[in-house]
Amino acid sequence: MTTLIESDEHKALRAAVAALGQRYGRDYLTRTVAEGRHPAELWAEAGELGYLGVNLPEEHGGGGGGIAELSIVLEELGAAGCPLLMLVVSPAICGTVIARFGTEEQKRAWLPGLADGTRTMAFGITEPDAGSNSHRITTTARRDPGTGDWLLTGRKVFISGVDIADAVLIVGRTEDARTGRLKPCLFIVPREAEGFTRRPIDMEINAAEKQFELTLDDVRLPVDAFVGDEDAGLLQLFAGLNPERIMTAAFAIGMGRYALARAVEYARDRTVWQAPIGAHQAVAHPLAQAHIDLELARLMMQKAAHLYDAGDDAGAGEAANMAKYAAGEACVKAVDQAVHTLGGNGLTREFGLASLITAARVARIAPVSREMILNYVSHQSLGLPKSY
Repeated sequence: MTTLIESDEHKALRAAVAALGQRYGRDYLTRTVAEGRHPAELWAEAGELGYLGVNLPEEHGGGGGGIAELSIVLEELGAAGCPLLMLVVSPAICGTVIARFGTEEQKRAWLPGLADGTRTMAFGITEPDAGSNSHRITTTARRDPGTGDWLLTGRKVFISGVDIADAVLIVGRTEDARTGRLKPCLFIVPREAEGFTRRPIDMEINAAEKQFELTLDDVRLPVDAFVGDEDAGLLQLFAGLNPERIMTAAFAIGMGRYALARAVEYARDRTVWQAPIGAHQAVAHPLAQAHIDLELARLMMQKAAHLYDAGDDAGAGEAANMAKYAAGEACVKAVDQAVHTLGGNGLTREFGLASLITAARVARIAPVSREMILNYVSHQSLGLPKSY
């Protein structure tokens, strides 16, 4: 049974990561974004302290924990104003998939580096014409009958951090020899592989991690680039997507907590008509509601992480989707209310909240939209018929 009270170990981890985040803070992240670079210093120190690989196996350099511990790391960095988006991708998705399904050689080659931050892996699933429908992925892999190598062809969009990643875990499809149907598969594609090109996407949102469109033109990969079992593609795929949803919830909760803390501080200090504005219920109650929503979202996130770490993939699927939905909604509302609490100051660079308006929307959109989560819950949880 999971507990609603955090263990002493989790409390200690939360406090330690919060202290690290506070030493860097929002100003550090804003500065690195303005300079067009990745927050490498924070990433490196988090790796040295063991936070990046807290979910990975101890025998491969990790902390031996799970997504529950990694979500604490991301949430606390976010609450300090300096979340690391690549935590969602490199250790949570890619590290988890390789740890669960990779060969011993793949584990030895990748997990120690993913754990200490010296190596980074991006994740490529989204395609221009597939959207949220993973069954419509058109990136295909075929075998070279002469050499046995894999040849990978296709396109991906909105892939984070490819410029700083050593490789990309690409979701493609292979032909089932028995049925002739295409089935999902996973490949480790080195960043500099011949025929593998990237183009930055010009985003309106300012973030430390850039977004890319990828083109794979008969990229030749050795047999050992294939991850896992050819007949277990969907299982392996969702083994990475459930942690992605849980970690996205952590990202959103951290962001919401950061915005709320700034607003509460302002509401305590800003005095109008001889009283702090936070004394007025019109200001105080919406902030209290935002806090409640964030706490409720965190409970669902913790449930999802517990189920996933316990090996209940089916239960984790429902809870992870619900956690991501709840956290995205809570984050957007918390950021909006924080900006509104500050009034005009909420739109200034000095207070640094306005940029979160756009960033918070990401939690509603990626990696899966709230509408698709509602579809999932209506079909899977409530048993209602599909509309598509």
